[in-house]
Amino acid sequence: MRRAAGILFGLATHGLFAVTVWYLYWFLKGPATISPTRAHLGIDALLAIQFAVPHSVLLLPAVRRRLTRTIPAAFYGCFYCLVTCLSLLLMFAGWQPSAPVIWQTTGIGSMLISAAFFGSWLALFYSLHLTGLGYQTGWTPWWHWLRGRPLPPRGFEPRGAYLWLRHPVYLSFLGLIWFTPVMTADHAVLTGVWTTYIVVGSCLKDRRLLFYLGDSYQQYQAAVPGYPGMLLGPLARRRMSATEAGQNRPGQEGRSDIPFRRAA
Repeated sequence: MRRAAGILFGLATHGLFAVTVWYLYWFLKGPATISPTRAHLGIDALLAIQFAVPHSVLLLPAVRRRLTRTIPAAFYGCFYCLVTCLSLLLMFAGWQPSAPVIWQTTGIGSMLISAAFFGSWLALFYSLHLTGLGYQTGWTPWWHWLRGRPLPPRGFEPRGAYLWLRHPVYLSFLGLIWFTPVMTADHAVLTGVWTTYIVVGSCLKDRRLLFYLGDSYQQYQAAVPGYPGMLLGPLARRRMSATEAGQNRPGQEGRSDIPFRRAA
């Protein structure tokens, strides 16, 4: 019964993931017509936040360590994916479109922005492919559990877009929310909340990977900026002091001793 429940949980989670991605595409693409009513933008802001907060908190090493005392490690990725999907679906269901238009493009400008939107989707899946989409959704650890095989250590060797920036997934996601031919008030709220979330989440991801990967990620941070053109701050190239490096405590999963190489 436990095995049957585990199989059903994994399959149902990934089925829900596919449905959620479909709804996310149309939600971010925007409605065909603009709603004539004024929405409660505060509600929209709360809906955007209720996705962003657990999406970052559940990845914190301390939170994950506590939750895996009751959730088997092989299912934590699926659990994370499930929470993400449910929070997005809740946001879709409660979202209130708003009439005020901040900008609206037509003609060639609208075509170029729409092309950039579609390109951001391609860049997102390309970036997820580079890091392992199965790890992002929980499929890979669940699949190893299903086959009765131990999950191999997850190595770290940047390739493709990761040779030039540390967070191509987050940069692609920024394109999804910024590239819109019609920027309404409610979409501006979504863009503001999620842009803040992505910037903060990028810093948290750097800290998380430094915790798990140690020296190899420290070398990577020193060679590659978080985003193109970042010259200062935590998302620029960052050389850590020996004291900071000595405070790293790599976890039990995903540690890599592969040195960073700036070559494809």
